[in-house]
Amino acid sequence: MANPEIAKLGYVSLVTPDLEASLHFFKEVIGLEETVEIDGVHYLRAWGDFQHHTLSIEKGDSGHVKYIGWRTKNRKDVGEFRELLENDGVQVDYYAAGETPGIGEAIRFRLPSGHTFELYYDIERPAPEEHQKSVLKNQTYKAWAKGISPRRLDHVNIHTTTDAGITYEFLKELGFNMREYLRDDNGDIIAGWMSVTQLVHDVALAQKPSLPSPARIHHISYWSDDSQDILRAADILSENNIKFIGPGKHGISQALYLYVMDPGSGFRVELFTGGYLIFEPDWEPVEWTMKERVFGNTYWGDSVQDKELNNITIEAK
Repeated sequence: MANPEIAKLGYVSLVTPDLEASLHFFKEVIGLEETVEIDGVHYLRAWGDFQHHTLSIEKGDSGHVKYIGWRTKNRKDVGEFRELLENDGVQVDYYAAGETPGIGEAIRFRLPSGHTFELYYDIERPAPEEHQKSVLKNQTYKAWAKGISPRRLDHVNIHTTTDAGITYEFLKELGFNMREYLRDDNGDIIAGWMSVTQLVHDVALAQKPSLPSPARIHHISYWSDDSQDILRAADILSENNIKFIGPGKHGISQALYLYVMDPGSGFRVELFTGGYLIFEPDWEPVEWTMKERVFGNTYWGDSVQDKELNNITIEAK
């Protein structure tokens, strides 16, 4: 019998102490569309996202991420993952269909790193209102209707104080493939870029012993079509008097980037394009050393390493 599989990154559940500021940032500056608001939770998606939402935002005492959702390839995979995880001694919580609007039955569990993942299959694809609707049948909303307007959710980057090697093995058991990694001078892998798709990474995990809590979120990333979109994003952020890092190009992943912080939650967003896709079935993970670390992070452009934004992470609870 085939193992259950994860298809793609689904959504991120964000809590913010300043809901008004976060909603303005994500809706008017980033340019996400609001699917619906239910019981104080706002469900957003980009113009090219097909499912109900890729980001939920609600008010809380502090900025943090509750969980990260992933869609499985088949409905049966949710139950099969639950069985596999419980057989391995992992506590799994079950959620009936609709407990999260737009999401079918789901399970949640903690990674060894302390981050909470959610797995689900069934989704709603609500039609946008007529004035938002694209004339293209294969697109959800009108493109570039407002703000920076990225196409879709791309990946998440998470940090932990725990032994990252244990979580890498856990993610491999879930079906993630290691694509590129950073090995320290002791021979340990302390940063890994992993995916279940052809992307270089759907999730990146770095080990950072100095963090104030074990499980942190460094950023989520939204994808834009080309480099001109990233330059346009820089103009829009400057018009809104919002500081950012970039543009620049990563050595690892080869993608163009720009980093900006949500003023309401302190949550970092990466605006992302370029890079490469992996279609080779026998792909060998690319190793980077500590001597190559700076080059891997910043191939050229505004340095991720040297800026204040790079030192801020928000907690995963």
